[in-house]
Amino acid sequence: MPQTFAADTAVELAVVERNGFIESRHVGAAVVVDGDGQVILELGDVRAPIFARSTLKPFQAIASMQAGVPLRGPQAAIAAGSHHGGFDHRDVVEGMLAAAGLDESDLQCPPAWPYDEEVRAWLVRTERGKSRLAMECSGKHAAFLWACTEAGWDTETYLDPEHPLQQRVKNVIEEYAREKVAHVGVDGCGAPVSTVSLYGLARAYSTLAQAPREIMADARAATVATAMLDYPWAVAGAGAPDTVVMDELEVLTKSGAEGILAMGTSSGVTMTLKMLDGAGRAAPLVGLSLLQAAGVLDADRVAAVLPKASRPVFGGGRPVGRLGLAEPVAALLERDPA
Repeated sequence: MPQTFAADTAVELAVVERNGFIESRHVGAAVVVDGDGQVILELGDVRAPIFARSTLKPFQAIASMQAGVPLRGPQAAIAAGSHHGGFDHRDVVEGMLAAAGLDESDLQCPPAWPYDEEVRAWLVRTERGKSRLAMECSGKHAAFLWACTEAGWDTETYLDPEHPLQQRVKNVIEEYAREKVAHVGVDGCGAPVSTVSLYGLARAYSTLAQAPREIMADARAATVATAMLDYPWAVAGAGAPDTVVMDELEVLTKSGAEGILAMGTSSGVTMTLKMLDGAGRAAPLVGLSLLQAAGVLDADRVAAVLPKASRPVFGGGRPVGRLGLAEPVAALLERDPA
């Protein structure tokens, strides 16, 4: 059976401290590449395949634009994001569906409760219940549907891996990752999800992050990257780590289920990681620390953002511990980046 890397090829990346006692450990793999896609730092097996989950959304958005969708601003950001289902998120997605001549009933992502507490309370109070618009992937699905109406493709089968749109998505992923997709599965939202390596994912994000300032870059990639940084609230939501990092550090950031994170700087220096246990709570800490170790993020700025992007360990409703770096990552911070 195809599989990702195993524990014996992983590296300890983070620990969980509670009242001075290391309670848990997160192992995984991570890589940092430069603007040419060459490895700067490497921990664990970064060439094994992983389901890249929602970190693939920017490239799915690029594929939708290739099919003719004129995504701009918040539309491009939410198509590349995993939003919290706020009223502003719902408005953007509804606008995309309306532009395609469709509505919420055409979405094939599952109904869900939003992360946004205000909208959740409204859905309960008005007895509307779960909503497809509230599902965090509805922006991506709306872009998919809009692509189908622009290109004249069937909207009923837009999630079939053999659908022309999904074949285009696969091609875009392979182009940016510079490697072939070895396996295709079904993501949590019902869309096809591809395997790539962490190394391939890092190369893809390096190209994406550089696109806004590269004269020869794909204009669609530049649009998606610029939109994510200009409208970080549409990529996730207020207080979400992805939004906080983009808002305060201007680092292109997208997390994915099962402990996956991608971070790209405008210089092209990019970090990707996967926590092998699938828990993403320590991913921002490790990711920002690795970019700091690579010399592209200032230590003071990282220290100022981490408390907002990484929650403390609570006991009795108050902080009693923290997430900390494991020795292999901490050691990288102590060396000279040059």
